[in-house]
Amino acid sequence: MLCEMLSILYTPDTHITDCVCCLSPCNSVCLVYFPDACINLIPCQDNGAICIQPCSPSFHGETSFVCEDRKWQMLSDACANLDVQSLFQRISQSELLSCSGGHGGAAGEHLPFVGGGKPGHGKPGDGAKHFGAGNHSCQADFSCIIPDILSSPAIPGNIADIVELLKKISLQLSENVTRGKMQSYSRIANHILNSSIISNWAFVKDRNAGSILLDSVNLFAGKLLLRNGSESIQEPFIATKGYSIHRNTSAKSFDFSMEFNSTVNITGQVVIPEDELLRLPRASKAISVALPTLGAILEPNQPDPAFVNGLVLSVSLPEELRSVVLTFGKLDRREQAGARCVGWHSLERRWDAGPCALRALSAAAVVCQCAPRRRAYRSFSILMAPGAPRSPLLALLTRLGLGLSILSLLLCLLIEALVWRHVTKTQITFMRHFCLVNIAASLLVADVLFILAAIVHDTALNYQLCVAATFFLHFFYLALFFWMFTLGLLILYGLLLIFFKITRSAFLAAAFSIGYGCPLVISVLTVAITEPKNGYLRSEACWLNWYETKALLAFVVPALSIIVMNLIVVVVVVVKTGRSSFGEGCKSQDLSSMIRVSKNVALLTPLLGLTWGFGLATIIDSRSLAFHVVFALLNAFQGFFILLFGTLLDRKTREALRMNCFSSRRTWGLEKS
Repeated sequence: MLCEMLSILYTPDTHITDCVCCLSPCNSVCLVYFPDACINLIPCQDNGAICIQPCSPSFHGETSFVCEDRKWQMLSDACANLDVQSLFQRISQSELLSCSGGHGGAAGEHLPFVGGGKPGHGKPGDGAKHFGAGNHSCQADFSCIIPDILSSPAIPGNIADIVELLKKISLQLSENVTRGKMQSYSRIANHILNSSIISNWAFVKDRNAGSILLDSVNLFAGKLLLRNGSESIQEPFIATKGYSIHRNTSAKSFDFSMEFNSTVNITGQVVIPEDELLRLPRASKAISVALPTLGAILEPNQPDPAFVNGLVLSVSLPEELRSVVLTFGKLDRREQAGARCVGWHSLERRWDAGPCALRALSAAAVVCQCAPRRRAYRSFSILMAPGAPRSPLLALLTRLGLGLSILSLLLCLLIEALVWRHVTKTQITFMRHFCLVNIAASLLVADVLFILAAIVHDTALNYQLCVAATFFLHFFYLALFFWMFTLGLLILYGLLLIFFKITRSAFLAAAFSIGYGCPLVISVLTVAITEPKNGYLRSEACWLNWYETKALLAFVVPALSIIVMNLIVVVVVVVKTGRSSFGEGCKSQDLSSMIRVSKNVALLTPLLGLTWGFGLATIIDSRSLAFHVVFALLNAFQGFFILLFGTLLDRKTREALRMNCFSSRRTWGLEKS
């Protein structure tokens, strides 16, 4: 259809400058090109169709557009005006001449430029014109190509070519990296890292260009020669520092303070601890590179919408050194701007929390401990984790609800202590109230730990305290559910095993094994598996990690499984109580007790399920204020629900409480008389 339309538009008088290829999901045809064809001539009809348009005469390359919602949107722009083949030949030929005493002409023929498969562009003879000049000006560094590069616009096509040029320099011309070469290299990289042109990277054709640039910089900087034991090279958007190190050196620190844009400064620090330096068998060197804007360029490959919130700090260290401490100043210092310490996996080209651990966190900075690995992890940063929305209403509801929950649980335990003798006369009632006391005690401890965990995290973060708080919080929240599960098993025992009598000691052993033994096993396995990978904690709270290791599943899966099983128990109770034969083998007192237990489970299980269902929703959509408010209300009032449905609405408990109060009044009256 498009070909027919354009054939009609074509006449012998039409000015044809080139051919534009429009690729739809269904076919591929070559159409006649008119100036601005993709925008003004070819209709955008099929979503996903791609239109490739040549550049204007002063540029080489092409621009790609994609059809979205009946409008052509730019997909990539490879238009460039740099002659990168000529630039590379100038510095590579002069490099050979400087190494061979001026007899490198023939050798230069074996160093063709491989620029992503593109042929050389530019005017004929450009390479020859600059060749003679290169011999004189590029003897010690690459400064002869700097004017051409800095005078070129930092458009997407030029950015891609400069990235390829830097890659070639790093691979072929990095044997003796002097200060002059590093300065020239930094000036070239700085040109395409300027904060004012970061948006142009979105249209670079190769989506891995940012990662390629990072690898190239690390490779080249790692071979920097140090004068007098140290070196420092600073550009606005790339800084390189190096030190000579040996086992008797005190702890080494690389301090950076750089400009992110015209209004924001950002800091960073790399520290090699003294105990790490003791591992060195001989004198060596340590190089660090700081890049303030590269984090915004690297294509994110994360399961969540986190983004880089600090410098990208690269290190080149001897293999014997296993750990460095990095301090990152935050770009976004809002209260909800949590942080995750990450390393850039250069092989998989993604951020990974595996090599790093969060050691301290404040409003302005984050301290990470990371393990550099030569083949995979050499660059590190912090990701801003999208935290829960901060709302005065949410904070108030959480505080009031937790306070009410703790008071309710204390009152529940007090009432159970007062009526214990009166309500535990039979085996079934003893088991029921024993489970209820442990449910209340587990939730009470969990609520107190929840408050302590928030205090630990909101002050200067102590990592070990946070791990400990999270472990016990995980354990006691699991204990709450496993004691609910024990209560469900008690119902099945009373209904289905009516001829089998269990001793009190056997019940206690089984109940403690289920109620506290299972949570202990799950909690220990969770911390043992995820903590060595630095994936136990989440960055924005002292609680189980979700995004990197899914450690939170060690709580969610058991909790939701128990809720489902207890709901099945409730269904069994309804079916059994509807049969006329039910209770023939049971005593009426046991039957009454079992029905009361079933009511507890029937009321508490849906409430717990609803509570943690909304808890799961806050993980899936962490920025929804509504989910957080509902979860805060339900979670905080769990204690009140246990007091209400487990104690106050139980007829036997109320009777025992009245009896206890009457007995106390009578005793007090007799003493008074």
